[in-house]
Amino acid sequence: MKASPTLTANLQAVLADLIELHIQGKQAHWNIVGTNFRDLHLQLDEIIDAARVFADETAERMRALHALPDGRSSTVSKSTSLAEFPAGLINTKDAIERIVAALEAAVGTMRKVHDEVDEEDPTSADLLHAIIARLEQFAWLVNAETMKPTASVTTANSK
Repeated sequence: MKASPTLTANLQAVLADLIELHIQGKQAHWNIVGTNFRDLHLQLDEIIDAARVFADETAERMRALHALPDGRSSTVSKSTSLAEFPAGLINTKDAIERIVAALEAAVGTMRKVHDEVDEEDPTSADLLHAIIARLEQFAWLVNAETMKPTASVTTANSK
């Protein structure tokens, strides 16, 4: 099978976001400071590793379909849907918000292109399914660092 221009463009959009997610994860990893630094630092390592693997799998899928992936920094910076990550030190709370937003943006791109990808190549859509599930799990785990409970817990003894 040879990818159509539409399938190529859709997978390229996913690839650009995954490469940018990896880069933003490293930027955050190097520059976070504050409460729960170590936990977030380690979580970022997991996200970075996964994003790199997912980008590689996406690019290799493109090549299997005779499409040409473009991971050049100029291409990624022009085409990613992720907002730019700030330079310099960033506190853990702000980093969490930005990383969750980046994860959600990458997932948003995948969901946006999913139906067209699935129509032409269900195998590529299966790859997107696996990536979406893992990135959404990362977003939940990272976001839980700053979430507040909505109800107070009472114990049996306090009744």
